[in-house]
Order: sequence, then C-alpha cells, then structure tokens
Amino acid sequence: MKNLYVGNLPHSTTEAELRDVFEKHGPVDKVTLVTDRDTGRSRGFAFVEMTNAGDADKAIAALNGTDLGGRPLTINEAKPKTDRPKGDGQRFGGGGGGGGRGRDDYRGHPRQPREPRW
Repeated sequence: MKNLYVGNLPHSTTEAELRDVFEKHGPVDKVTLVTDRDTGRSRGFAFVEMTNAGDADKAIAALNGTDLGGRPLTINEAKPKTDRPKGDGQRFGGGGGGGGRGRDDYRGHPRQPREPRW
C-alpha cells in the first residue's frame, strides 16, 4: 500500500474523477480530497491510496506533470507529518516581541516613576 500526494488540482475536481484517473494504473483503495474547513471548497490537493506500491510508482511516473483541467499535476509519494521538516514554530511570519527588554536593564529592580512630560 502506498499513499500519494496529488497537488495543483483544479478546485472543481471530484473524488470520483481522481479515482478514474488513477485506476487506469492500478487498484485504488481510497481518495481523500482535502477541503477548506470553513467553506467546504477544495484546497487544490488530495491523497490517493493505492493497493500496490509498484502500481503507485507507475502512476507517479505516468501522471506527474500531466494536464488535468488545464493544470499540470504534481504527484509524489506522500510523507507522514512527522517526516516533514519543521519550521521555527512561528506560523505567520515574524516573531517580533520582547517588548523593550534590555533597553534600560532594570532586571529585578522596580522601575522609578517618570516625571510628566508637560
């Protein structure tokens, strides 16, 4: 059994359509079209589980880069989440923050109130 990642799918692609494309190369156990949690719309990629690893390799060789609905497919063996390289833990860009630490170096000492500016 081999799990394949299928990317760059047209958003109109259905699971049945994808199954038909892959079944030409061997038996397909499961097709999972990934959809947006909020809208239910396809996110443009899917996972296809094929029974025979040899058939899966043939499907990758035959279908990777082929056109489906005007878009070239990206197909490769799916990697488990644990095998993917992890980022630095920050999801949405910069971390920033810290908030002025080190500027006055008052560590452990209460700050003195400032004089009003007026």
